[in-house]
Amino acid sequence: MLSCGGCEFFIHLDLTSDMHRFDSNRRQNVHFVEPRLRVHWGEFSQVEATMLLLRQALGSSANYDYFIFLQGSDYPLRSGAYIRNFLEENRGSEFLSLARMPAPGYPLSKINKLRYPSDKPVWRFTSRALGKLGSAQRDYTKYLGGLYAFAGQAWWALSKDACQFIVDFASSNPHVEKYFRNTFTADEMFFHTILGNSPFFDRLRRNLVFVDATWSIHGNQRHRITERHVSFFGSQEKVLIDDEWGSVEALFARKFFDDDLDLIDRINAMIGRKEGQHIRSSRL
Repeated sequence: MLSCGGCEFFIHLDLTSDMHRFDSNRRQNVHFVEPRLRVHWGEFSQVEATMLLLRQALGSSANYDYFIFLQGSDYPLRSGAYIRNFLEENRGSEFLSLARMPAPGYPLSKINKLRYPSDKPVWRFTSRALGKLGSAQRDYTKYLGGLYAFAGQAWWALSKDACQFIVDFASSNPHVEKYFRNTFTADEMFFHTILGNSPFFDRLRRNLVFVDATWSIHGNQRHRITERHVSFFGSQEKVLIDDEWGSVEALFARKFFDDDLDLIDRINAMIGRKEGQHIRSSRL
């Protein structure tokens, strides 16, 4: 659905995934990045995988203007050509939802609490024990060199200049990465803190992803896209979002699940209807 002229796709597959399952997805403009990492939800390995993608995408000879970060449960609400035109019309904007901490849902304890990753089980157990005693706390202001703390949603669409700034800043300030390695859900703070303290701050707008934050299904079904949502998407020409993060047109939605392929077909048909073209099914 997203493939169009002048775009490439850089994909990181978790080290535990069977690469052969994705052989049929290989194309000239589809790149499976190496090395592959073992990624654990809520840990810094999510940031590492994203930085790996960024560095390889920035190294592409194509010299792209925008980079969009998506995850496996996301799906577009418009075609690649439409999204490309949207970014052209909004050139100069950076789409990353963020707020200065503390903020609703992002207390300072989120960045100050010490949390060790899975590859350090002894330290992880110790920090949890200390946490119960209220001792696994740090003061980020003592470690981040005067940076303000920012946090927000993990998905974004950023210009090449902003992405290059992130990579260069991380390389020049290894103490920042070192600090975030021992935080929980660093992907909701690392990129946000870097750009929140950068010249790009005034260009930041809400991200382009629709998420139903009010939906009441819990666990890994939380925020699940349903028929109700798809009907809502199809009822308007542009899916407009206006919430605490700001106002923008939603070009993507999450979360879709593997047993939701009928919803994907409906969205494909919706995109074709809105854009006056026939969209064939992308099922394999």
